[in-house]
Amino acid sequence: MPPPPQGARRARRAVSLPPTRWELVGEGNRGYGQHFAALVADGADITGEARLADALVPRHARILDVGSGMGRIAAALAARGHDVVATEPDPALREQSRSTYADLPVLPHEALAIPPLEPFDLVVVVGNVLVYLGEDTERDVLAHLRSLLAPGGRILAGFELASTKNGSRTYPADEFVADVEAAGLGVVWRFGSYELHPPDDDYAVWVLSADQAD
Repeated sequence: MPPPPQGARRARRAVSLPPTRWELVGEGNRGYGQHFAALVADGADITGEARLADALVPRHARILDVGSGMGRIAAALAARGHDVVATEPDPALREQSRSTYADLPVLPHEALAIPPLEPFDLVVVVGNVLVYLGEDTERDVLAHLRSLLAPGGRILAGFELASTKNGSRTYPADEFVADVEAAGLGVVWRFGSYELHPPDDDYAVWVLSADQAD
């Protein structure tokens, strides 16, 4: 397995965080950026998650995109007039984001290292970010994201329940719900897609809120 990029290793030592599954795969995940670059070039629809996120908030909402990747969701939300903060720890994806969406600033933090910021109306953590977190950090990440929410704020999460991607984990729905509740959150809705299809066993889309916690 290839080592993580040097810049990522330096950041890891500085903040003493466990390695993420994405980081452990290293260069083996470069195909992600290449895939979306091809879709952008072909004019494909790559913003389905952004349409749902946009529907969950009022106009000019403050939104955090965690693991923003090559910038497709953050850029789409910014284009809709929202105040968007994007954060992506992978240097190659940050560079791709800058070259694709030059007006979109991107912070270099991973989920657990996001500093205190002005609270957000919505935190977006989609595109399988949650199944690439560091081992046993899921509850810490969810609790940290909860701390970044404004009153009444929500989290939009989405991931494949079974491991199908290079280095990702299997994250069963019942285990995720247990982690959500342990982090002081509750499930508002669960769907099977960003077009609000019924839940299934392949992909899960969740809307979470501290207001729904028991």
